Amino acid sequence: MKKIAITTLGCKINQFESASFQSSFEALGCSIVPFGQTADVVIINTCTVTGKAGAQSRQCIRKAVRTCPDAKIIITGCHAQMAAQELLEMKELQDNPLCIVGNGNKHLLVETALREEVCDLSMLIGRISQKTDICDLPVRHFNDRTRAFLRVQDGCNSYCTYCIVPYTRGPSRSLPMAEVLAQAEVFAAEGHREIVVTGIHAGMYGKDLQEGKDIAALMADLCTATPEIRYRLSSIEPLEIHPQLLTLMARQQNFMPHLHIPLQSGDDEILGRMNRRYKSKQFAEVIDLCRAGIPEAAIGIDVLVGFPGETEENFANTASFLEDLDCTYLHVFPYSKRPGTLASTFKNQVSRSIKEERVARLRALGNRKKAQFHHRHIGEKRPVLVEGKRDEHGLLKGFTDNYIPVSFSGEDDLKNTIISVELVEAIGTNVLGRQCTGNE
Repeated sequence: MKKIAITTLGCKINQFESASFQSSFEALGCSIVPFGQTADVVIINTCTVTGKAGAQSRQCIRKAVRTCPDAKIIITGCHAQMAAQELLEMKELQDNPLCIVGNGNKHLLVETALREEVCDLSMLIGRISQKTDICDLPVRHFNDRTRAFLRVQDGCNSYCTYCIVPYTRGPSRSLPMAEVLAQAEVFAAEGHREIVVTGIHAGMYGKDLQEGKDIAALMADLCTATPEIRYRLSSIEPLEIHPQLLTLMARQQNFMPHLHIPLQSGDDEILGRMNRRYKSKQFAEVIDLCRAGIPEAAIGIDVLVGFPGETEENFANTASFLEDLDCTYLHVFPYSKRPGTLASTFKNQVSRSIKEERVARLRALGNRKKAQFHHRHIGEKRPVLVEGKRDEHGLLKGFTDNYIPVSFSGEDDLKNTIISVELVEAIGTNVLGRQCTGNE
């Protein structure tokens, strides 16, 4: 029985793919051990969305070699796709059997890992830009029994100037509807109660297929096929939020009222230099449409701070725009110069200290907005999916349908069930609740 260690950096897509590797290894009789323990094969599913992510990927590789000096090392993911030659030349890897697997060939990873010989590097990297179909990566279950990620799409055609992903993931490709539904049914049979539908650019779902299905139709079919599952949509671009999707979310009980929408900047000049295809006014109109259709929805916003050439005036426009926006929370990130992107060649790179100060200001604003949203819902009774682990105070915890994290007293048999919880008190960005009895 071979021992396999897997570590995953980066996005939900990588997490889904690593779960597929684990499912396949287990089906073949392998034993999965924690990363950092002795193993025969170590899988490192890397990220390269920022320079820091690439450095973290290389740190994981060094740790794998130190921990398992005789193991076969399999490196995959976006850093492997972009920096195969650099990884091949790492001095730490000179004595280990090594294979680098590109994103377009992840379906070959398990077979490759279990071969006795080391495969040719060029065979497994491939030309991701020429991929026309999505890798077949079925998953049996996630280690977190409560929630699973379901990858329905891969790749991106947008080419935002700050983003390396189109070069590491290739063009947009969708999983056929029958395979999406089959994977959802597997998750349901395994006891998962919530599925997060995800993709690199999920709003492009179906546009490369001949099935006539878009993201709204996909969500409708999923909700109908497995009504016992709660569904969330992980992220969607603003111009891909249409009335049909919002109507479905408002009417379909198991489609959670929760949207995560990338803004990146509230300044039109910066949006243009980022190659984002909307103006701040259009974005605000989308948020107003969401709020009018689903008043109780959680609306999360991605913001990228310190883009090259971002002046104090540009940043002030973003801060003012977000102050007035009726959103729930902010995910704020500092711009990271990523070689290979157009933005990395732009002049007037913003200093680290200025980026840190601007990030701190927007994160403080995000915390205020989150607290306001939580206070708005105090006194309500909302369905909560109870998670498998208690919080640091020994209380049960979970998320409401509209993505409010809540802690409350209760017995262990409530874990992985959906119960009604009254939201009693908001303390900062934390919420305390009370389990409702059967007649409430």
